[in-house]
Amino acid sequence: MGRSQSLPRGGDPRFGPDADDTGCPILHADMDAFFASVEVRRRPELRGRPVVVGGIGPRGVVSSASYEARRYGVRSAMPTARARALCPDAVYLPPDFAQYSAASRAVMQIFRDVTPLVEPLSLDEAFLDVAGAGRLFGPPSRIARLIRRRVVEEQGLTCSVGVAPSKFVAKLGSTRAKPDGLLVVPAARVLEFLHPLPVAALWGVGERSAEALRRLGLNTVGELAEAPAGLLRRAVGETAATHLHELAWGRDPRRVSPEQVEKSIGAEVTFDTDVTDPTQIRRALLALAEKVGARLRASGQVGRTVSLKVRLADFRTVNRSRTLAVPTDTAREMFDTAWVLWAALAPDEPVRLVGVRLEGLAAAEETPRQLTLGAPERGWREAEAAADAAAARFGRSVIGPASLLATRDPRRAEKPAGP
Repeated sequence: MGRSQSLPRGGDPRFGPDADDTGCPILHADMDAFFASVEVRRRPELRGRPVVVGGIGPRGVVSSASYEARRYGVRSAMPTARARALCPDAVYLPPDFAQYSAASRAVMQIFRDVTPLVEPLSLDEAFLDVAGAGRLFGPPSRIARLIRRRVVEEQGLTCSVGVAPSKFVAKLGSTRAKPDGLLVVPAARVLEFLHPLPVAALWGVGERSAEALRRLGLNTVGELAEAPAGLLRRAVGETAATHLHELAWGRDPRRVSPEQVEKSIGAEVTFDTDVTDPTQIRRALLALAEKVGARLRASGQVGRTVSLKVRLADFRTVNRSRTLAVPTDTAREMFDTAWVLWAALAPDEPVRLVGVRLEGLAAAEETPRQLTLGAPERGWREAEAAADAAAARFGRSVIGPASLLATRDPRRAEKPAGP
């Protein structure tokens, strides 16, 4: 989809929160500046101030910016250095994915209280099909209001919701409703809503394809809808031309698919300067494994394949992986495996980036756990779960980065002192 700034917030009563929602069973709920909002929720003193979440080093990238920061031009995916130039007085915070995952699970549960047909797209947005929820909760726009109210009251966060006949139009609606808004696109007015929009609003139109379309005089969705098929094919290719033509006429037959699940969870870090010191690599891998483990436990998942990603100074990227005998969600086991992979790789060049990822995910409660012969009943998983609980209460900074480096193996109990 094109950039959100191409869709100004609407005040058109034809598409307002009270518009006709007949035939509009699809909702797209999108949390407002999610990571930044979660940080403000646990640090109320930051409310009203520009807050930026992302990599805070010279090579960092913005993950989320509060609306106060966006007024200065700060946007997600922008280099942090550029954000600091635009808004030097903002509060810059590193991401805490365990906190965001926990907040996401709570919000998604609110959605599932309304309908089982929830398709998460990421931690902070989801499609809902509420066609079967009308008898219990009322029409779609009323359900959207219920969801928004519960998210505020129970989580202290806000979300914007688009209500429409299809997924594509519902997502456009939530974007136009931001921040903290509700927009209904009536089934009978879909083309009135779509056709004045710029072509960049269409799903699949990036900067290059938008420029190619504009060179052909196709500046709006309506102009694209009326364009000859041959012209479109020459501009973007046959497959994309068919896709864009259908969207331009409001046709999107995709259904909400609640069975879609996250296939992997990972984290990576770009070093401020290229690294050659193995100790620094080791600490980085352990810190990344801790992040991945916290996100796994927060989402109730385990996985079997540990992947290591290494980007060298010349931007060559190398990936290595190993599949475990038993699924895991512990940072220690992921780190041990990643470190073995690193030792086998042993690059003799400076390293720009490292990453750790766990793949082959499954629900933890549905995955039997196998104890290793002689292993204690309680060990690393319990220690890391305790760290999760402390982080949830006091913030992950109290645990410290790469805490396992300084943590004694809980499986090795000290012998009692002699008499």
